[in-house]
Amino acid sequence: QVQLVESGGGLVQAGGSLRLSCAASGSIFSIMGWYRQAPGKQRELVAVIGSGGSASYTDSVKGRFTISRDNAKNTVDLQMNSLKPEDTAIYYCYVQTVVIPGPGMDYWGKGTLVTVSS
Repeated sequence: QVQLVESGGGLVQAGGSLRLSCAASGSIFSIMGWYRQAPGKQRELVAVIGSGGSASYTDSVKGRFTISRDNAKNTVDLQMNSLKPEDTAIYYCYVQTVVIPGPGMDYWGKGTLVTVSS
């Protein structure tokens, strides 16, 4: 059974930094990452990273956020710098499991709230 435990959300002023962490267990994960959902908006991908370290970011966070993962510990972190009020959202840890034959299954954590004040 896949379990995701997120930590690191909170309240920060604009221009500040936060680091989100997610510990995953229960499977082998091909892709790990973060999604977010702002009030009144659809959930969107923030950043994902493959097991080999290749990362992708949504345009609005490029240059400000950095995703990293530790394959041995099954953890994925999101370092968020130069935060803006529009980054305010619930951030969800995301993983895709390895299933042979594919495709893998998608899982999301319960979410952690990030609030950026202006």
